[in-house]
Amino acid sequence: MTAMVFACLIPSCGSRPGAAIADPAFAKVAGVLEANCVHCHGDNRLSHMPPINDSAELARLVGSNAWIVPGKPECSRFFQVVTFGDAIPGAMPPTGHAIARQDVAILRHWITEGARIPEGRIISFHPRGKRPRSE
Repeated sequence: MTAMVFACLIPSCGSRPGAAIADPAFAKVAGVLEANCVHCHGDNRLSHMPPINDSAELARLVGSNAWIVPGKPECSRFFQVVTFGDAIPGAMPPTGHAIARQDVAILRHWITEGARIPEGRIISFHPRGKRPRSE
């Protein structure tokens, strides 16, 4: 882990994706969230966990002093935790089931491009697939 990563650490700071989401780039992001994050960070999350159950909750995590720093994935705690090695506290998912490299690339690109979230209506996220961590 380089000093740069630690210097950038931020303090704890609808409808189904796919065709229903007009922005194809955000539809990919929604798919990554539904497959990897919403199982634990959705409606049934623990109180200390940031909510990621819809686009409005996700939007609250975006900002210059927030979990997602637009344009700066390396300074976004949200991005860091999915790229940490299993031995680093805070790695997500927490039990060593890392998300796929292509999913990490989708998140990196989205944040690099400004972490934009479609406006106009709230898009609900629903867990899909197998829960990405052990019970």
